[in-house]
Amino acid sequence: MIRHYFKIAKRNLWRNKGYSVLNIGGLAIGMAAAILILLWIQNEVSFDRFHTKRDRLHMVGTNVDLNGEINTMFLTPKPLAPALKAEFPEIVNVSRYSDVGKMLLTADSKKLKGHGVFVDSAFLQMFDFPLVRGSEKQALVNPTDIVITESLAKRLFGSDDVIGKTVKLENADPAIITGVMKDTPKNTRFNEAEFFMPWSYMEKKGESDEHWGNNTVITYLELAPGASFATINSKIQDITTKHLEGKGDSKLFLQALPDWWLYTKFVNGEMVGGKIDMVKAYLYIAGFILLIACINFMNLSTASSEKRAKEVGVRKVAGAYRYSLILQFLCEAIMMAFIAGALALLMVWLCLPAFNELLDRKVMIDFTQPVFWISFFGFILITGLLAGSYPAFFLSSFQPAKVLKGTFKNSNATFSPRRLLVAIQFTVAIALVICTLIIQRQLEFGRDRENGYNKNNLIYLYEEGAIKKNMALIKHELLSSGVAESVTRTSSPLTENWSSTWGFGWQGKDQNDKIIFDIISADDQFVKTAGLSLVSGRDFDIQKYASDSAAVILNESAVKAMGFKDPLGQLVQQHGRDWKVVGVVKDFILNSPFEAIPPMVILGAKGWFNIVHIKFNPSLTTSAALERTEAIFKKYNSEYPFEYTFLDEAYAQKFTDTQRYGVLAGLFTMITITISCLGLFALSAFMAENRKKEIGIRKVLGASVFSIARLLSLEFVILVLVSCLIAFPISYLFTERFFLQMYTYRVPIGWSVFVLSGTGILVLALITVSTHAIKAALSNPVTSLKDE
Repeated sequence: MIRHYFKIAKRNLWRNKGYSVLNIGGLAIGMAAAILILLWIQNEVSFDRFHTKRDRLHMVGTNVDLNGEINTMFLTPKPLAPALKAEFPEIVNVSRYSDVGKMLLTADSKKLKGHGVFVDSAFLQMFDFPLVRGSEKQALVNPTDIVITESLAKRLFGSDDVIGKTVKLENADPAIITGVMKDTPKNTRFNEAEFFMPWSYMEKKGESDEHWGNNTVITYLELAPGASFATINSKIQDITTKHLEGKGDSKLFLQALPDWWLYTKFVNGEMVGGKIDMVKAYLYIAGFILLIACINFMNLSTASSEKRAKEVGVRKVAGAYRYSLILQFLCEAIMMAFIAGALALLMVWLCLPAFNELLDRKVMIDFTQPVFWISFFGFILITGLLAGSYPAFFLSSFQPAKVLKGTFKNSNATFSPRRLLVAIQFTVAIALVICTLIIQRQLEFGRDRENGYNKNNLIYLYEEGAIKKNMALIKHELLSSGVAESVTRTSSPLTENWSSTWGFGWQGKDQNDKIIFDIISADDQFVKTAGLSLVSGRDFDIQKYASDSAAVILNESAVKAMGFKDPLGQLVQQHGRDWKVVGVVKDFILNSPFEAIPPMVILGAKGWFNIVHIKFNPSLTTSAALERTEAIFKKYNSEYPFEYTFLDEAYAQKFTDTQRYGVLAGLFTMITITISCLGLFALSAFMAENRKKEIGIRKVLGASVFSIARLLSLEFVILVLVSCLIAFPISYLFTERFFLQMYTYRVPIGWSVFVLSGTGILVLALITVSTHAIKAALSNPVTSLKDE
């Protein structure tokens, strides 16, 4: 019987080729979009879930009470990890994690940069980064050990058979390769790591301080099998305060591995969301797109009901039961869903490279996994049943007597499920258009925000190798040769914050106040090089004022936080040292352009330096300035490659995530609108067909083409307007809950975005239905009024 149903379905599909292509195509597009979103969601949820000990791995977080508000961070003191293992038997392994960025590696005559991290020796036993050569237990025991990835080994030596070979770090310290590991996958927070060095190397270099008040590293721990998370979480809370002899008031807590990637937003010490909000949002979008595709299928199926009505009537007269007809139509829907599913899979496979490039992910389909095929066929079956349910019950409900007399139609009913389905389609489409516009406006809102400095002709590079030793010569040559207008050194790039503290003091400060200040160190010509705006005072100038090495410049927010009415000449204390305020600059964006600008203290030359900023001479072309700059750096730092970053490009990276959300939302909105218009096209065709005699009579009685077209279009205008009324509040709540809440500095949702979206969809709907409306209005009434 089932084979008979599929044979009939095949004949019907072949007989109505245009309808079949339209129906299967719409369903395939919707399924492909849903599959792409589900693959992205699966990738996001899978972050660091591949570790076999994932249920026992945790990251240590720190909650600090700052003036009644709990501030959360995942940085801890360096001595915390060994103390945890020593004091709590439930903790079997610990590892500190310090990302040191790119370092120069030398193997024989080969020199290249690799991204390195320092970890404790247990790290490779805690996490699953399998070694293709070497032993996880022995690989990071000695201070001179190093573990590198396969790709880094091949770049350095042309082979991964490199155990025992020597690599020089930063042209100085030799390290012996004790392990080669597989390249880290994309779906891990450690995906940038290309080599691991043991923590004992940092201790040997004297860079592992034992100060419990200095939160600088990430700490991971592994609980013993059966150990209670809640118990150990409560036990470790006060360990920092204990080692600071009661001077600190920070509270430690554990975050389980499954939450590391998705739950990154904390409010007053409570985990409230993060990336999980966008995952949920796009899960809803996938569901809505699939629903719209199914609705489109229903509308196209029921729109052709007149062609199937007599078939149903004859079958019922011949003795067919309703359940057999329902089963037949469901089989047809499932067959079409399988064809659409195959097309959707092909679309997804073709789109994946571009999709991955857009998301900077490695989303893939593993065709060799049985789980994939079971999930895929289940997805098709559910889609087919959902899409075919309404047509099956609708078509099987026809009464033979009315069908054979031609009186079964009731197209003029005030309410019909078909109208409801179209209203649902356009509600979702309008809501997605609004969300896309709001995301785009948020992106533009951040881009248009005054950043406070001049990004043009400004590059930065790391102070590495012999740069620090030869900085005075490099700076002199850059300025005297006319390559640069100004040069300054800083502790971090102008687009990033690498340090903050609540340890500043000043006259009149309430000792109970804890205000977090961003810190950046800088030397001569910092304000000039960055193009900052001075509110009062002056730039650093050590040549003229030797005391400027112990001077500070404050931003406006810092002046307000410190309560200074006249900040110039005031003293700011940190770690027993006095810093004199010599200038105040307007607030500038160091971190996210979507967040409030925090108080900032810019320390003078007695600070520390990692970065060189160079402001090029505008009279030179960029290529000429870069070429001459490279020659100067090669002269004084020949062992290192000349690598630089344009500040405007670094600043643009701050908008990458928001831009991706916008592109994704726009892409899926276009798909939703396309499918919705197909459904509207089907319904307008159905209405025009069922009202052709009414139209004929109206034309005979003198109705104009315009009045008939308006009559046929009015219903759809009302449907779109109703959809707008439903979509407006839904989209407002959706963007507030899932998108805008991620940003402190965010665009206001004005009424114009709703008017623009509603008007655009209304115009598009009118264009879609006008084809059939005008065609029906221009038809010959004689043809429509004659009887068969």
